[in-house]
Amino acid sequence: MVHSPLDLTEEKQRHRKLKKYENRAYRDGFRHIAGLDEVGRGPIAGPVVAAAVILPRNFFLPGVNDSKQVSPIRRREMAAEIKHKAIAWSAVAISSRQIDGRNILQCTREAMRICIDELSPRADFLLIDAVNLPNLGIEQYSIIKGDSLSISIACASILAKVERDAVMESYDRLFPGYGFAQHKGYATREHCMALERLGPCSIHRCSFEPVKSLLGGQDLVQPGLFDN
Repeated sequence: MVHSPLDLTEEKQRHRKLKKYENRAYRDGFRHIAGLDEVGRGPIAGPVVAAAVILPRNFFLPGVNDSKQVSPIRRREMAAEIKHKAIAWSAVAISSRQIDGRNILQCTREAMRICIDELSPRADFLLIDAVNLPNLGIEQYSIIKGDSLSISIACASILAKVERDAVMESYDRLFPGYGFAQHKGYATREHCMALERLGPCSIHRCSFEPVKSLLGGQDLVQPGLFDN
């Protein structure tokens, strides 16, 4: 994508605003600031995916934003560039079966904790989108709508979204007819119609409605790809 000098000037100004929380942490003496976000808390099928990323202080990526504000093609391009430029990054998926056995918030936190453990160098400060991670031993700051306010969280949201979309596209090939490649497991009208027609498959979340009512309290025995 070609940017005019005016576009780049505006982008650099926007980046300065997006780096407000990171720069505050740098001024407080922290060196490895990780942004964390998740994708997939709301769907009725598929995993929740968390991602973490430590960016270099001079990181610049035109157009970076909350993953929902970026087109799928541009998200994939950005994800590749983020991975290339990042000091460290990680992404973790927690299966629908695990979500049913515990709950979505616990699984989101677990995915984020694993992401943090997989970062090298280890983060010494965390910027997290709307979630707190207790008993972690790392300084952290939770930001409501952080994916639109922090560049590190925005990049984490892009990584998580691209990783989860790829998983759901692979599930679409394994479980044809549900349209997972299109709706990514969210309860769209088309998804609910397919669910009524075909019944739930093994990646549907049995504890989420309308899947729970369709199952009538029964369990699914076929494991998903991410089940342990």
